[in-house]
Amino acid sequence: MSQLTITQEKLKTLHFSEAALHLPHLVREAEEKEVSYLSFLNRLLDYEKRRREEKQNEKRMKWASFPFYKTLDEFHLEEQQSLSRKQFNQLRELTWIEQLYNIILLGPPGVGKTHLAVGLGLEAIQQGYKVMFITMGELIHILKTEEISRKSHTRLKRIRNANLTIIDDLMFMA
Repeated sequence: MSQLTITQEKLKTLHFSEAALHLPHLVREAEEKEVSYLSFLNRLLDYEKRRREEKQNEKRMKWASFPFYKTLDEFHLEEQQSLSRKQFNQLRELTWIEQLYNIILLGPPGVGKTHLAVGLGLEAIQQGYKVMFITMGELIHILKTEEISRKSHTRLKRIRNANLTIIDDLMFMA
């Protein structure tokens, strides 16, 4: 067994699986550029850290279960008369999450409430928050079937653990 393979196995044992996979490339690069041991180690650890953050973001995005992905940069603020640039920027800062405020977006269909909510959710995920997106109809179904369905129980648990829960289509419920 080569030194590289042994090192990869040790990295995997220590749960540095991404670094273990990328190790041959990093070793080759370090040899070509003649970097110091400390610099090589930092590159290896940076790579592992970056991949873990990427995987965590992917996991949060999957759990959020957004109906679509539209960022706040894609939101046409000029078409929205009831929201000023200052209010938009304050929402975007997400300080209201830390202060435990609720936000209710009201208005007729087609004015961008869901787009704004999804954009805020995506922004929150990028800042490390756990987000859940759910329609009111789904939420009621989950609440009704929590005791009999494992899937509903799991979804409700995720909703409770989320830093930001977006409930869409409140006004369409009878």
